[in-house]
Amino acid sequence: MKRMFLTVLLVMAGAGLQAQMQAVFGYSTFYLPDQQQPYVETYLQFDAWTMRFDSVAPASYRATAEVTIALVQQDSVCYFKKYDLASPTVSGLDKLDFSFLDVQRFSARNGVYDLTVSLRDKGSDRPAATVSEKLVINYTSRPSMSSLQLMAGINPTVKENMLSRGGYDMEPYVSDFVPERVKQMNYYYELYNFDEYFYHGTEAPPSALDTHSRARGYSQPASEVQTIAFIEKMETGQRAVECKSTTVRRNVASTVPVFGTIDISELPSGNYNLVCEVRDLYDQLLLYKRVPFYRSNPGVKDGQVSDFAATFAGRYSEEELNLYLDALYPIASEPEKTVASGLVRKPGMEEKQAFLYRFWQVRNPMDPEGEWLRYKERIDYVQAHFSYPRTRGIQTDRGRVYLQYGPPDFIRDEKNYVSANRIGSNNEQPPTLMQLGNTHEGSTRGEYRGTSQGHVFYLPYQLWRYNKLETDDPNRVFLFWDEHRSGYYTLLNSNARGEVQDPGWERRLCRQQLNEGVVGEVGEQFNRGY
Repeated sequence: MKRMFLTVLLVMAGAGLQAQMQAVFGYSTFYLPDQQQPYVETYLQFDAWTMRFDSVAPASYRATAEVTIALVQQDSVCYFKKYDLASPTVSGLDKLDFSFLDVQRFSARNGVYDLTVSLRDKGSDRPAATVSEKLVINYTSRPSMSSLQLMAGINPTVKENMLSRGGYDMEPYVSDFVPERVKQMNYYYELYNFDEYFYHGTEAPPSALDTHSRARGYSQPASEVQTIAFIEKMETGQRAVECKSTTVRRNVASTVPVFGTIDISELPSGNYNLVCEVRDLYDQLLLYKRVPFYRSNPGVKDGQVSDFAATFAGRYSEEELNLYLDALYPIASEPEKTVASGLVRKPGMEEKQAFLYRFWQVRNPMDPEGEWLRYKERIDYVQAHFSYPRTRGIQTDRGRVYLQYGPPDFIRDEKNYVSANRIGSNNEQPPTLMQLGNTHEGSTRGEYRGTSQGHVFYLPYQLWRYNKLETDDPNRVFLFWDEHRSGYYTLLNSNARGEVQDPGWERRLCRQQLNEGVVGEVGEQFNRGY
């Protein structure tokens, strides 16, 4: 299962404070061999306490989210659904300590898509939060494997519902974060077309073999396969000895549902992968899938640090820990982002201390504290220089870039920049100061005509240059602008890999004073890097 985390800012009525509606979005792909039809299953898990609940009746409160799901392939919309999702009704605003799940299913052909989900709290006037992910679907008539899912519960179906599959209700576990209270890890996946699978063995009649199987040297129709599940450490790929692996022989069929459970009660805190393999009876690996997760289990010692309160992570209050976990977002992996956001949303010190320590231990086993203190200097700077009313410095664009890449090598800060230079071809003569000074609306005296655009007034901006980024080419530039002259800067354009790139950024910065395709003086600054 693939997961994405969404956050929507909203203002709590009457409180004057900001809150965040938070949800985790995940998806899996499956296949119907008899119909040769793949399909997608999506999951949205909302944290009720982060949503705006309104009164719908006496002693009844409910929240509503507007959800949009789109599947797009080369500018063609293959699936689109926009709907309102209502939360369960509660009798009071003190009863919001729960999550609720929404599941959708839709068919899709093999191909590469952009899967996008937008989410908006209808109790807020804030814009929707949107995330997008590449989705690849590729199921054929050959043996294959569905997405691998973590499951919150697997129970016999009493009444058919959206979670029912193969006689069981499969409740997906959408988060990557597995807390201490979870003692068992449930998983589910499906195998397809293994009734057409062949392995090495006694020669079978040629009519029983397809050309593909004969070409690979497989000659004996298979009646069984082995399904194996185990947990490995993400950093090393070594199996976690605290958890027993499971191996089950299963009869082949066009669809083989596979689900099982691994005891993780003694699994220490850390980053792991759940790995599920399919092997033939000769132990040859046929297919496999893995799902990353973070285990928080501070009560279990693993031969390393177990009293995290005695480390640098124990120096901070819970409020400070929440800030520092949020500040890891620009440099964290996707599983780490999900875990950190989950920890911030709930009370408790031990798991937060453990996560902060292990985050830096993975990056510098010899000196995790030193590594953390160097990053903390960035956090302190960002909070001191980029904070804005109701917005922490770590949540701003400048703060994110500073945390992710460090201090820039050069900064140009312009509050009221005016370009009076000629903008035109090399054949044209620049206007004189007299011509520029006498050019105004309705005036033709001394006006410079050619392609010069005279004075160009720019909104406040900052240009940051990095001489070298670890993951990019030299001389990467970030340009931030203060669109509303409020002191709040957002990223307008960058030439760094994976960052915002807007071809019309300079026209926006000067409020369309430049003609399209014209590079002004600030554009030249951007290209030079100073």
